[in-house]
Amino acid sequence: MKILKLSSLSLLSVLVLSGCGASKSMTPITSIENLPLKTSKIKENDLKRWSHLDIIKDTIPGMSVDKAYAELIKNKKGTKVIVGVVDSGVDIEHPDLKSVIWTNPKEIPGNGIDDDKNGYIDDIHGWNFLGDVTNETLEMTRIVRKGDDGSENFKKAKAAYEKEYQEALASKQQFDFINNADKTIQKELKKENYTLEDLKALESKDPTVSQYKRVMLSVIAQAGPEFKSELKEYQEHIYNQLNYNLNLEHDGRKILGDNIDDLNDSKHGNNNVTGPKKEGASHGTHVSGIIAQVRNNGLGGDGIANNVAIMAVRAVPDGDEYDKDIALGIRYAVDNGAKVINGSFGKGFSPHKEWVYDAIKYAASKDVLIVLAAGNEGADLDVEERFPNDRIASGEIADNVIKVGALDTTYGTNLIADFSNYGSKDVDVFAPGVKIYATYPNNEYKYEQGTSMAAPNVAGVAALIRSYYPSLTASQVKHILMDSGIPTNIDVVLNGEKANKRSFSKISTSGKMVNAYNALIMAEKMAKTKK
Repeated sequence: MKILKLSSLSLLSVLVLSGCGASKSMTPITSIENLPLKTSKIKENDLKRWSHLDIIKDTIPGMSVDKAYAELIKNKKGTKVIVGVVDSGVDIEHPDLKSVIWTNPKEIPGNGIDDDKNGYIDDIHGWNFLGDVTNETLEMTRIVRKGDDGSENFKKAKAAYEKEYQEALASKQQFDFINNADKTIQKELKKENYTLEDLKALESKDPTVSQYKRVMLSVIAQAGPEFKSELKEYQEHIYNQLNYNLNLEHDGRKILGDNIDDLNDSKHGNNNVTGPKKEGASHGTHVSGIIAQVRNNGLGGDGIANNVAIMAVRAVPDGDEYDKDIALGIRYAVDNGAKVINGSFGKGFSPHKEWVYDAIKYAASKDVLIVLAAGNEGADLDVEERFPNDRIASGEIADNVIKVGALDTTYGTNLIADFSNYGSKDVDVFAPGVKIYATYPNNEYKYEQGTSMAAPNVAGVAALIRSYYPSLTASQVKHILMDSGIPTNIDVVLNGEKANKRSFSKISTSGKMVNAYNALIMAEKMAKTKK
């Protein structure tokens, strides 16, 4: 293992170590090059909150959230911070969320009047820009459906669409084969729900049954005892792709009745921030829980931040979001008091990206930090473009956006989640994004993974900083998150391909992992210098 040289240390270590009177408990975490690799399996209780754990004490690449609460902020009183969650909707009745849901103090519930005159009637807990829309197409599908306009963008979208469609057909064929194998095994065992032991005990001279037995043994080995629910989710994903996301005939927006190419046509939707079905709000509910589910209440997991209010902005369907809804959603959150906005969404094409750029700049002018997920294609964003972003050819359009890649649970060569996008120009930091345990609709909790989970981990830390050090600007908070992170020079596998390795220090702008403990130390020092 290489020992970190001074030039590799984070800016935080330089600030703190060069200052006077820094106590031992206020020393930031810096060098981890000689950290022993964790070889034992993570205990279930630790796994449920691994993003809160400490990389030195627990040898798990968490964000040292528990350490920050115990040593830095346990006796401090922060101010309430509103976090806008622009997502698929939020189950605001979940017992671990209902006490942290934002309520519009200027609106009288149920009177059918726009009391605060913000253009949205009875927006008590946020706004639903999708109305009753659930399943939608991908942006590439919409571009292809409009027809060939001779542009390079159309050619690119057409090629991407055809590739995606063929992959979906192949996935359907694979699922249908597995599903047929499952039904055959059910028939042989005379039971719908069977275990690994049942399957191992099954004997048959029928070669087809024997083949299907091997198939299902492989499925269970990969998916575990919950393979039935995994198969159901896989089926829903594939059929949603073919029936909606990639269906050139599907127009999910029609029922909303607005003009998607007119940003001024902005008062569509309703105040049902959960959406027409609670199940459809699973993504936004999980994201909200990562940020703010109540700490230490004995229910499910713990949120990162302890003094926040979640403003639900429903703008992301099952399919690609519309630029119009994202732009309006950001502006809504800004105008109604959000100081942090989480955006766990993204796509490869953006016909009206200038609307989103303008919304980002508007948020910057109002001192609002936007946290974005880097995406789950395992792609190098220095080469491939993904929207939304805050970077154009001339550089960043504003200094209030931080884009987040996903870490896996183990420090070492497999530190980066195999699905996570990366890039030295467009990805700013990395944070936990695999097996993240949080709230789910209908009073449930679930493990989920994706850069969609990494972003709210960072949004939670940002909310902590803005709560305890409210004098700091959105730009300052962004740079604290980046500069105070933990660096490492180890080579990491990218896109799950062992041959594709790169130094962790080279796959993001900061080359660091977000660390709440370090960030709060830096925030306190910076806040003091402002006085």
